[in-house]
Amino acid sequence: MTLNEICHWIDQTALSQWIQIAGWVVPTVQTIHILAIAVVASSALMLDLRLVGVFWANRPVEAVKARFLPLIWWPLLVLLTTGIIMIAAEPARSLKNPAFQIKMLLLIAALSVTWLFQFLHRRNAAFGDVTGPRAAAVTLAIVSILLWSSIIFAGRWIAYFA
Repeated sequence: MTLNEICHWIDQTALSQWIQIAGWVVPTVQTIHILAIAVVASSALMLDLRLVGVFWANRPVEAVKARFLPLIWWPLLVLLTTGIIMIAAEPARSLKNPAFQIKMLLLIAALSVTWLFQFLHRRNAAFGDVTGPRAAAVTLAIVSILLWSSIIFAGRWIAYFA
């Protein structure tokens, strides 16, 4: 199936038709989506700023990780659900949109960086702490900040490619 055929098929589903008729669904779902993005991005930022040494530098990375990592992974379920609903509402506007496609690639990269941090911290509990490898942690944090910021900008640009 081509992307056009997939978009047409989604557009013809009962869910898509209902969302298109119900005027309150898209704004409500967009609001929930944006709030979930705020939780994920701010939690990632707090963790990244700890790795850089700007936020809670006096606390162990393990404590900051325990507080903020769940707020990165669990809201992703909300983002996935609300994202699917928004795609179902206007499949061609989303799936064929270059800003949306870039956002998805950036999201994969950001989640990979987050997973890499977890992996490296599991292998070396001092990763990111004063006694651990600082350069790698700071580099990972800067890349993460850039990726999450880019995801937010790409998400915002989706509206301009409609």
